[in-house]
Amino acid sequence: MTSNKYKLGALIRHEDRRNEDGLFAVADVKGISIQKHFIETKADMKGVSLTPYKLVVPDSFVYVTITSRNGEKITLAHNNSANTYIVSSSYEVFSVERKDLLDSEYLFMFFNRPEFDRYARFNSWGSAREAFSWEEMCDIDIALPPLEVQQKYVNIYKAMIANQQCYERGLDDLKLTIDAQIDEIKNTADRIHTGALLEEVDNRNTDGEISNVQGININKQFMPSVANTNGVDLRKYKIVKNGQFAYSGMQTGRDECIRIALYNGDDPIIISPAYTVMQVKGAPILPEYIMMWFSRKESDRKGWFMSDGSIRSNLDLDRFYETEIPIPDSSVQKALVDLFSVYEMRKSINDKLKNQIKSICPVLIRGSLQDGGESCG
Repeated sequence: MTSNKYKLGALIRHEDRRNEDGLFAVADVKGISIQKHFIETKADMKGVSLTPYKLVVPDSFVYVTITSRNGEKITLAHNNSANTYIVSSSYEVFSVERKDLLDSEYLFMFFNRPEFDRYARFNSWGSAREAFSWEEMCDIDIALPPLEVQQKYVNIYKAMIANQQCYERGLDDLKLTIDAQIDEIKNTADRIHTGALLEEVDNRNTDGEISNVQGININKQFMPSVANTNGVDLRKYKIVKNGQFAYSGMQTGRDECIRIALYNGDDPIIISPAYTVMQVKGAPILPEYIMMWFSRKESDRKGWFMSDGSIRSNLDLDRFYETEIPIPDSSVQKALVDLFSVYEMRKSINDKLKNQIKSICPVLIRGSLQDGGESCG
């Protein structure tokens, strides 16, 4: 068996079917993530005419041509469902025409490789907004093993996805259990202002012994600071110890989250003086329970609603202290924290599984080509 090279344009067909008859509604509108899957649209659809929207029928592809400021990735998805979606008229929709030569799932594996993202970015053109045009997509060179070899490696890929999705369904069930318990607590436990539970701590790195500078990401986790600290006096930075919180009131329209993290490391770290460091006042409440409460999307929405500002919204410390937390007894707190810890651990495993599946795509493509008789060099 051998592999043959083609221009992708000779294997795919451009699609431009519109929602002219209005059969599809707002519920059918989809966006696309840089992780290459469909998502619910974030656009305000009020008053928007859906007749120009493009149809993405089952087994077709769609991508966004604009690649600038896109995390060095191309936004693309494959509709492997039985449903037809509609997408913005600015998107490009296409399908595999030569199904005697190319399997759609195999092509999606090809698109899922980091090599393809780099190729698309390198071949994007424009001044203010760089774009990977339909003509550039068609000009891609692709080597194909025989269909039976493609199917063999697609089956491996789909089996991995099925296992990951099964694991994720169990994760969703666990999340429903946690949410149900939280809803019960919200309706039964007394609410206490955050300001009555936490107190500010202001210990500085005056001796300069600590050099581990950290920040907080939108996932409410500590991470190595991305700021340039060359020449910065770290003696002014604040110390964070085990069991203490770091908080930043600054939010942006893209994040829409309360920027808070609980430190659980053994060795102290330092953070920017712009952050606030807090700890539990001594009330009968677990810091992990507070962190769990502010990890909820509902808390983020509440924090965003309470924020002030125009370009850069802020949830000032005084406003943050006004937020309320329902406090059950300590045994209920611990049980819920333990359950949430299991959920977070499994969620991390699920994220790793997704990344492993994505990282396996180049390996599968290379393996299929070798299986098809092509030397990968």
